[in-house]
Amino acid sequence: MSEITAQRHISKLTSETLAIVLAGGRGSRLKQLTDWRAKPAVPFGGKFRIIDFPLSNCINSGIRHISVLTQYKSHSLQRHLQRGWGFLSGQFGEFVEVLPAQQRTGEGWYSGTADAIYQNLDIMREYNPEYVVVLAGDHIYKMDYGKMVAAHAANGADITVGCIPVPLEEAKAFGVMDINEDSRVIEFAEKPENPKSMPGDDTQALASMGIYVFSAEYLRNRLIKDAADKNSTHDFGHDIIPDAIENANIFSFSFINGNTGGPGYWRDVGTIDAYWEANINLAEIQPDLDMYDNKWPIWTHQEQLPPAKFAFDDEERRGMAVDTMVSGGCLITGSTVRHSVLFSNVRVHSFSEVTDSVILPDVEIRRGCRISRCVIDKGAIIPEGTIIGEDAAEDAKRFEVSEGGIVLVTPEMLGQNLHSA
Repeated sequence: MSEITAQRHISKLTSETLAIVLAGGRGSRLKQLTDWRAKPAVPFGGKFRIIDFPLSNCINSGIRHISVLTQYKSHSLQRHLQRGWGFLSGQFGEFVEVLPAQQRTGEGWYSGTADAIYQNLDIMREYNPEYVVVLAGDHIYKMDYGKMVAAHAANGADITVGCIPVPLEEAKAFGVMDINEDSRVIEFAEKPENPKSMPGDDTQALASMGIYVFSAEYLRNRLIKDAADKNSTHDFGHDIIPDAIENANIFSFSFINGNTGGPGYWRDVGTIDAYWEANINLAEIQPDLDMYDNKWPIWTHQEQLPPAKFAFDDEERRGMAVDTMVSGGCLITGSTVRHSVLFSNVRVHSFSEVTDSVILPDVEIRRGCRISRCVIDKGAIIPEGTIIGEDAAEDAKRFEVSEGGIVLVTPEMLGQNLHSA
């Protein structure tokens, strides 16, 4: 099959595909960063939200029918989707729609990942897709889902599971699978205490990425059966996938085969340390994730902001940023920022120093502050002369200090109650 013919084949498959993004989770390991927003709505990379990555993967893969399922504190997420993802053309049947939890099939909210889709089966039936791609809305990566759908169709699969090798000691947090020479899944264990290593590599396990392709008819029938099972937890990893090993055609798909980013780049930024590290890495000369790739752009809401500005050039009062990502609307006046990520509309006043920190939108750092190894949440105002990141014991009295020594600062910790009356 020629490359052009293959692309046309994949385009036809993706035109018959519905993507469902599961974006209802809190992400409690991010601590106070998700007190007022769902994890997929957490800002990332200077101007994006976490959910922009799976959504951009859909658009770049040619999947233009996308439903986003929300539940926990979803206002921030819904507002972002309305503002940033309304560019698809309804007259051509393209959409990104938000499906909030509505107790459509009973009195309960979503009780698991499978139940979340089951409660929206009537909506899925209206679109009548041939294939359904189910995605987590809270991971950072680039992937061509079209290649995965094509492999699913070629295998005549009922389910295809996206997979990636992970270090064995980290595999306890994932669904771990074993496959045969044909990539058929022959074993699956959800978050096992003793993960099974990959054949030929005792240091790694083959982990599920939480990315699934389903044949739509199989998915409908299987979810209806699962909903009637009182012993089920109504979860893909615990119930749907293990059952399919015995009763359906289930295959794996290697992330590397669909990867369009850096070698094997896939991050679950589910802890403060992981979140800080993934953001700070973007400030490196050669970051692991290429944000400047025009062939696979990351789409988001584009605020109309003025360019970043650096003011004053005196010897002890110089506005400058080194090895730093600085977003639109930022003002760095007579202060120094090093190896950091500044989101939109950040102000750093004179005689302040910011090092190795992730500063979310609308933060104001007043005069004479020293900020190091911090994540500062949106809208916080750091009082004049504040020092954070130099004394862990003192920081722990006021802020959240992670296992890796990263300090999370929110407005509420500073007595600035932005979210209450």
